[in-house]
Amino acid sequence: NESDGDLSPEELVQNMKALGIAVVGVTDHDTDKGLERAVAEGTRIGVRIVTGVEMSVRFKEELFTGTLHLLCYFNPELLKDSRFRQTLKETLEKGRGDALVRARVNEINKFFGKTILARELTFEEIASYSPTITRRHFALALNQKHGIQNPDIVNQIIGNESPAYLPSGVELESIKEFTEQFPVLTVIAHPAAGSFPGEGHYKEVLPPIETVEKLLPRFLSAGMKGIEINYPGHIESHREILRTWAVKHKLIVTGGSDCHDLHLRPPGVEGITREEFENFSTLMVL
Repeated sequence: NESDGDLSPEELVQNMKALGIAVVGVTDHDTDKGLERAVAEGTRIGVRIVTGVEMSVRFKEELFTGTLHLLCYFNPELLKDSRFRQTLKETLEKGRGDALVRARVNEINKFFGKTILARELTFEEIASYSPTITRRHFALALNQKHGIQNPDIVNQIIGNESPAYLPSGVELESIKEFTEQFPVLTVIAHPAAGSFPGEGHYKEVLPPIETVEKLLPRFLSAGMKGIEINYPGHIESHREILRTWAVKHKLIVTGGSDCHDLHLRPPGVEGITREEFENFSTLMVL
């Protein structure tokens, strides 16, 4: 519940212990807030914790506009390193909060500043509504401060189909700058989840596996060493494709339950074997 799940860090580790799981990776979305508590609980009850952060990586281009996820694993001892924590914080902030709002304002002005808008939109106009800015606040600023009454025009400017749309997340190059400074092992998360057929709790708003394959060389050039294959939203035919990627690019195989709660996305439904974990461990100092 420090990220997008229902369980506290302690409850997560306790549930894993009850399932007989020996090693647990804790990788919340774009935050490290729950890691120290997870490590402390793991130490208390005898579960080994591998710490990490699941970073949102944004793309805006003809091939794909949206977000992919990159798991960044590191030794829990790095949580005591103030330079590491500060660099991680600064990296994550590039993909959210004020930095993201300012980047979105720039995109809107770039595409609409000399056409629909009579003057440029400003960050201050949007921030005046709330310290936590959402799309609604962009709409209010366009309506109340720029006099755009037609909701279709507002949506033209701020909707997902707008040329000015900028997804949340950090640019891959910024993540590379961070991971090159510290011993961080990066693994692409659930790369086939966007192709999960039908409806389900593991269906992600992500690109199809064919698009991910085209983006893969960029992740490799950024130092990616692993690929998450054992995932509840990966059907067997997709896992076969991912296994060929792993062999071709000499990537380690990882997996996880992607636990968010005890019922819809429960703990322990997927993971890796002890042998696979040993392969994982050879690439980072645990």
